[in-house]
Amino acid sequence: MSKLHAGEPIIEHPNRAKAASKNSRAIVIVLLLISTVLILVVLFGGWTGMQGMTIITLLWAIAYIGAAYFVSRWNRGVLPVLAALGIVMLIFAALATGTWFDRDTIGYKGTSIGPATLGTLTAILIPVQALLIIAALQAFGQQWNIEIEHWPDDEPEYAAAHA
Repeated sequence: MSKLHAGEPIIEHPNRAKAASKNSRAIVIVLLLISTVLILVVLFGGWTGMQGMTIITLLWAIAYIGAAYFVSRWNRGVLPVLAALGIVMLIFAALATGTWFDRDTIGYKGTSIGPATLGTLTAILIPVQALLIIAALQAFGQQWNIEIEHWPDDEPEYAAAHA
């Protein structure tokens, strides 16, 4: 038979207080922001050279910004989605890198940023996505969602210390 509790429970997330969890969260957010900047620079710098991928690329950048917001709020559920998106973006970047360098010849429509620079930025996106995949999966394993309930009437000394 369970005991009735008076008052509101105190909810604790012990895994969020760990330094490793805080570092993982910060690393994932920074990698998402770096990825977003790289994606947007390539998008707007190569706008005239991109064929049909402009909307998808813009939506990808928006998704990464939204994911950074959710990770900053300790949302663990978005981390496997980030790993999957990172895999797909890594593949897209690997395929696109060579095509940007191929555009650095006569006969191609010009872009506001040189094709070699766009190719280099796209190539930089590949290891950033690999790091994002690793960081997101490592953070997912830290179980940020674990909660411990403390009832003030059961543990008055705990409630007083954490009030």
